[in-house]
Amino acid sequence: MELSDKTARQIYFDVKNNPARAKFGFGRKAAIVNIDIQNAYTNLKEFPKTAYQTDPNQIKYINQLNELARGKNLPVVFTYVAYMDSAEDAGVWGTRTNTPDSLQNIKFDSRRAAFDDQLMVDRIRDVVYCKKMPSPFFETPLQSLLVWHQIDTVILTGGSTSGCIRAAAVDALSRGYRTIVPEECVADKHESYHFANLTDMLLKYADVVSVQEVMDYLKK
Repeated sequence: MELSDKTARQIYFDVKNNPARAKFGFGRKAAIVNIDIQNAYTNLKEFPKTAYQTDPNQIKYINQLNELARGKNLPVVFTYVAYMDSAEDAGVWGTRTNTPDSLQNIKFDSRRAAFDDQLMVDRIRDVVYCKKMPSPFFETPLQSLLVWHQIDTVILTGGSTSGCIRAAAVDALSRGYRTIVPEECVADKHESYHFANLTDMLLKYADVVSVQEVMDYLKK
């Protein structure tokens, strides 16, 4: 194992700025999968123990990407997490803690489960899935939707970088999709987790690029 005194942020930028770094690139047709942009994870004022912010313009950028995709008739998907009052649908994931801030206590129709007020969702055109586990592919119809639309590129936004975004990137790549992560559109609780996982995805599972690069692709 290589040892280093560098921070996760420094290592990320070392990898990102390497001109020889190979890329998967964009494909012919993309879908945007917006992961868990809901109050429990975005609203710092109401839910400071579980919410996080990396780029203050994250949701603004996400709205712009989604609008560009809609203009090209590309699929725009939103996921959120919410559980039954019994929490049995959280499985073992909901057993480590049981506080008002615990995952399994994001209940249906609650303020924690609701999408962030700044997020623009087209309730007629966009696809919304409730997911129970980190990956948006796990026990949702997402794969069937992407096959139907003949998608070869998946653009991931939301959070957290070290949790559901990473899980989505691994599952997307495993299913043969070119996976794109706009850096300004993902967030995490701490910069160490955020940048360490951006590095891991950059080296293995996805292209981590600027939101402007994604916008330029969607405008073509």
